[in-house]
Amino acid sequence: MPDVLTPEQRHRVMSSIRSKDTTPELAVRRILHALGFRFRLHDRRIPGKPDLVLKRHGTVVFVHGCFWHRHSGCRHATVPATNPEFWSEKFRRNVLRDQCNQAELRRLGWRVVVIWECAVRKHPDTVAWQLLRILRDPEIGWEDVLETAESEAFYESGTP
Repeated sequence: MPDVLTPEQRHRVMSSIRSKDTTPELAVRRILHALGFRFRLHDRRIPGKPDLVLKRHGTVVFVHGCFWHRHSGCRHATVPATNPEFWSEKFRRNVLRDQCNQAELRRLGWRVVVIWECAVRKHPDTVAWQLLRILRDPEIGWEDVLETAESEAFYESGTP
């Protein structure tokens, strides 16, 4: 299927996509700040440059876009009809990079929290409740939080 946009229009659209300060990331930052948590943003010294670093709590937070990071089962995790081979490979590399970064962070002793864009948009109160619960009580395992959550708002990929 041919692209409905001209190359110039496609370039303008794609170049406007941000990797920092996205709407879902800003929403998570507002939630955490309102709950009294302080954090660093995009610390380059930490593998994967997490969106938020809560050093005091030994936790890093990634706010993943469902499209770019392939949120399983999400309606936003589609493959564009134009040039599907390119996109499939790009998505595969994104997911592999995420997995490698998360494994390295766990090896270094960080708790890794991934919050999906759709969860922030649909269930901000659930996201806030889950973040508060896990950050205030380090003894609570992420599995305990997920068992009581109504949605797969986010997950932790491991605890130290």
